[in-house]
Amino acid sequence: MRVLLLGLLVSNCFTLDAGSSDRQSLVPAPAETKPTQPIELTLKHLGSTAEWKLSHERGNVVLLDVWATWCEPCRDALPLYDELNRELGARGLKVYAISVDEDPSQIAKFLAELKVSIPVLLDPSAASSESTLHVKLMPTAFLIDRRGVIREVHEGFADDAKATYRSEIEALLAEP
Repeated sequence: MRVLLLGLLVSNCFTLDAGSSDRQSLVPAPAETKPTQPIELTLKHLGSTAEWKLSHERGNVVLLDVWATWCEPCRDALPLYDELNRELGARGLKVYAISVDEDPSQIAKFLAELKVSIPVLLDPSAASSESTLHVKLMPTAFLIDRRGVIREVHEGFADDAKATYRSEIEALLAEP
């Protein structure tokens, strides 16, 4: 966790690509990082002891966003994901924000400030984010198909990302 956090702080939360300092880039992850089988992920909900399991979302398209309150591009990304959730949720899109903050006490205030209401899952040690999702920087968003397979991975965030996400989500929602 500390290595991930140090890398994220050094990289200004955006990218670990030494050749790029543009925080507004949306970087597709290499194909080799995407599993071809359904992934399993179990996390706790913010403010609850209830467990959330990705396997319970089968049949829905899922957008998972890994973020932290101290990540500036995350501040820009979360309202977009909230908007997509409101627009496409009735058609089968589920959006979850996975916080890797070690101290969850700041999360509710942060979300209220941004005026977003996405369900928040906790990964305070980033164990699942690192081991299962292979997150290397923040924010990182995953689009998961109805079978539970990661189909798209986006590292970083761009101001014009809405069209990209909407197109990819629409394609996944159209699949049986």
